[in-house]
Amino acid sequence: MKKIIVLLLSALLSVETLKAQEFHVLTQRQQAEVIDQWLEERIRTILPGLMDRAGIDMWIIISREYNEDPVIRTFLPGTWHAARRRTMLLIYKSPNAKEVETLAVARYDVGKSFKKAWDPDMEPDQWKRLTELIVERNPKKIGLNIAKDFGHADGLNVTEYNTLKEYLPANLHDKITSAQNLAVGWLETRIPAEMAAYRHIQSIANNIISDGLSEKVITPGVTTTEDVQWWYRERIKELKLDTWFHPTVDIQRADPGSKEHERSFAVKPDSEVIMPGDMLHIDFGITYLRLNTDTQQLAYVLKPGEDDVPQYLKDAMKVGNRLQDILTSNFVTGRTGNQILRETRKTMEQEGIRGSIYSHPLGTHGHASGPTIGMWDNQGDTPGAGDYPLYPNTLYAIELNAVVFVKEWNKDVRVMLEEGAFYDGEKVTYLNGRQREFMVIPRRQGYLKN
Repeated sequence: MKKIIVLLLSALLSVETLKAQEFHVLTQRQQAEVIDQWLEERIRTILPGLMDRAGIDMWIIISREYNEDPVIRTFLPGTWHAARRRTMLLIYKSPNAKEVETLAVARYDVGKSFKKAWDPDMEPDQWKRLTELIVERNPKKIGLNIAKDFGHADGLNVTEYNTLKEYLPANLHDKITSAQNLAVGWLETRIPAEMAAYRHIQSIANNIISDGLSEKVITPGVTTTEDVQWWYRERIKELKLDTWFHPTVDIQRADPGSKEHERSFAVKPDSEVIMPGDMLHIDFGITYLRLNTDTQQLAYVLKPGEDDVPQYLKDAMKVGNRLQDILTSNFVTGRTGNQILRETRKTMEQEGIRGSIYSHPLGTHGHASGPTIGMWDNQGDTPGAGDYPLYPNTLYAIELNAVVFVKEWNKDVRVMLEEGAFYDGEKVTYLNGRQREFMVIPRRQGYLKN
């Protein structure tokens, strides 16, 4: 932890970097060091409890190179980009133990945590060696990544599964069980060190969003929404970051004949020239230190004579913020995603708020594992993923839209918002605040008045 803090402080104090980009991104080497330290801490501090909670004392993860189980990627060191040949990881928690044993049935150690437990010169058959290690420990439950409800936890392919069963003694077959809840718990649970950095990661994302929806990038009457999307892609690369999806920039405008507010999320909006009076919406995410952001925010392009956002749009934003409050007030440990959605929609109906809830876990994946809280195309129960309960120390994209009729436009406006937030078991805290006011294009200069 001390070393991570030193790295982050040295990064923040880098004058040259601050001049170049206003905020610092760690070097590739520094990132790898942080990732490895976080991994060791996660294995030591949260994995034992997660295994107890799931009732699994042995977890086996098997992947072949470039056909990776989504979970194994989160156990690989910072210098590994893929599994090597066939990589087998064995995690075992003996009765009453406070820590777990981590072994790599591979030709070499897998990072610092997984020690090599196979010598091909002594036993050429990798599968046989894995079986020996299993038999020696005689586990009560053998968790495998086979899952019905979460793709992230369903990474064991049929070849590996069938081969394992061929080698495993018949008396151990009935000990095989799905590691779904263990895998989801591992993927969704954040340690304090990760959360210490997550606010910084979100602030980077917000800075990039703000620059893109400003006069630095947009010339009304000239710049198109597609131009802005590709500016974001280039900016992400310039900062040596990654993204997990292509950014979307779209427009809602006063023209009653324009039906963009009714557009399905399955349909990509057409590229349009940005004009004064347009309400812009951005959907944007970055990947940094193996963690992801997912953010949707709004901007308004001032018309001639305007120096502020029209009050009717400000009022619409307040409805969106109120819907956020309703949703997050229903985050209660043990409630399922479906229950949170039902309670939220009940209050929406009581308050006369129209809209949709489609929030999801966030973390090592953008659309991550954990309780699904509504879908954009389904405002009822989501079987499986929606039945998973809410646990503390987890992260969510608070994603939704409020539909507000604007009489000045004679049409509905869809206030689409999404912000990363942390649930500590008691309350929901936004990573870097949340949007309460529209960004204005161009930015207002305090000394200039109409």
